[in-house]
Amino acid sequence: MAKIGFLGLGEMGTPMARRLLQAGHELVVWNRTAERTAPLVQEGAVVAATPAKAVAGRDIIITMLATPDALEQVLFGAEGLAAALSPGQVFIDMSTVGIEEVRSAAARLPKGVSLVDAPVRGSVPQATSGHLDIFVGATDQDYERVRPILETLGSVRHTGGPGSGAAMKLVANLTLGAAMVTLGEALSLGKSLDLQRNIVLDVLADSPIGPIVKAKRANVESGQFAPSFKLRHAAKDLRLVTETAAARGRDLKQARANRAWLDEAAEHGAADLDFSAVVATISGEEPVTAQASDQPGEDKR
Repeated sequence: MAKIGFLGLGEMGTPMARRLLQAGHELVVWNRTAERTAPLVQEGAVVAATPAKAVAGRDIIITMLATPDALEQVLFGAEGLAAALSPGQVFIDMSTVGIEEVRSAAARLPKGVSLVDAPVRGSVPQATSGHLDIFVGATDQDYERVRPILETLGSVRHTGGPGSGAAMKLVANLTLGAAMVTLGEALSLGKSLDLQRNIVLDVLADSPIGPIVKAKRANVESGQFAPSFKLRHAAKDLRLVTETAAARGRDLKQARANRAWLDEAAEHGAADLDFSAVVATISGEEPVTAQASDQPGEDKR
């Protein structure tokens, strides 16, 4: 069993930290909004007052944060954890923050500290059940060190050296955004042709975008988009995709178009709804949800 510091108890981070506790690891937790640590404390975790204090005596430190800015603040801001790290410790970032942020962070960590980038594919149900897909960028030695811990959270894939996990997550999320926007546009076309929505959904469930149709059909049919993966985070991910591609001379026209739809949905009030709410925006409908912006344990960064 390992001594782990876990920082970032949002919708994803809380169930992930809980699984580590249930596996028998010794857990110190930190969250910007301290009251969100209470459920895990009742289950045996210890609370750190600052990111830096979550580091002392830990073998592994894990962050699960919403944005590159959030990671930057937790690592290098006032009482950030980076200055408290010491040789031999492993820092695992499981956020989706892009390649440049990962490389920048790695270059500024103390000598002898290993950085592993391990972003995840999946949302709250997969985080809760331990069925996330985890893309791990690490040296072979570091990968073998962290693999048993990460396997508590899901299926682990070694994608290459440091930075490759962040890169692979961008590739994966490009396809996720494309599938969701394609569903929205297909339904919008079907509506304009006076086709019954349930029949269109039946057909699309057997199409190449079938998995996303089956996962989000209940949201689409009910018009209720309680967040499992917030639209604001999906939009952020596609911004990282398009900016990273542009920096390498790649013009991803479809990714830019998909990002535009997500940005438009966010501007029309869907930022804190599930990212499937973009379907309603494309169809010219008003998405609704209960408890759209106040989910238990959410870190509102």
